[in-house]
This record gives sequence, C-alpha cells and structure tokens, in this order.
Amino acid sequence: MRDVAPPRNSHDRTGTPSIDSVSLAIIEQLQEDGRRPYAAIGKAVGLSEAAVRQRVQKLLDQGVMQIVAVTDPLTVGFRRQAMVGINVEGDLDPVADALTTMEEVEYVVMTAGSFDLIIEIVCEDDDHLLEMINKRIRTLPGVRTTESFVYLKLRKQTYTWGTR
Repeated sequence: MRDVAPPRNSHDRTGTPSIDSVSLAIIEQLQEDGRRPYAAIGKAVGLSEAAVRQRVQKLLDQGVMQIVAVTDPLTVGFRRQAMVGINVEGDLDPVADALTTMEEVEYVVMTAGSFDLIIEIVCEDDDHLLEMINKRIRTLPGVRTTESFVYLKLRKQTYTWGTR
C-alpha cells in the first residue's frame, strides 16, 4: 500500500484552507518583503520560481493572504487614529455591516468582553474624529455606547500573523 500525501493547501473539515509548511515559508518571505522576487523566494523555500508563483496565486485566490502597500497614516495626512469600543443593543451584524462601509474604518472586530465591537478608525484630525464618532457611529441604529481610545504614538505595528 502506498502512502498518499494530502493535497497542498487543501481545506480542513470546516472549509478553512489548511496551509502546509512550504506555503507558510512563502508567506513569511512575503511578509518580510512583499516585492521579493519569486526566484528569490523559491531559492529560500526550495521550489522553482514557477512553483512559487502558482502557490502565491492559490493563496491569493483562497483569500489566505493579500499583498498590499501599507502606509504610515501620519505621512499621508491622517493625523488621528483611534480604537473605538462599541456596545450594541440587539443584533451586532447590521451595525458591523454599516461600519465596514465607512472609509475611515480600518477594521471591525466582534468581541466578547466589555465591548460588542471594536473598530479602528483613521482620521485627518480631531474634528474629523469627532464627526466620525458623534455624527456617523453613535447615530447608527443599535449603537448604545462608545468608548474611544485615541492613539498618541504608535510604537509597533506588524503584519506577521500566523507565521511566527
């Protein structure tokens, strides 16, 4: 009887893509430098340039990763960032959905604990932040309370989730 290896980047029982160690190594390479050539990645992980290209495309197609340019908000005119904890009355989904449509909202997380939702917002200045919280977030149907945590200085920001 022959041993058959599971297919690379297959899915587990929940439908979530399962990532093998080679794909994780490719992701790590791209997290260090999103512009690293496929040939250099291939050399580091033991694959050909074409095999790396195929794996990267599959990871992108599966939604496992994205390759994006990350800016420093301060250098592009956004001088105010804040985390906002939100408590909701009733169903969280409509409030979360409304928040995801707001350009200033960078991420939305449903949580367990003191807040139902936590969001991060990036604004041009304090007036913009006030307008976001007072006129756009607090007025959403279902929003009961908000608590804002204004960023004074960003000390660390990484994007190495899932590989280290």
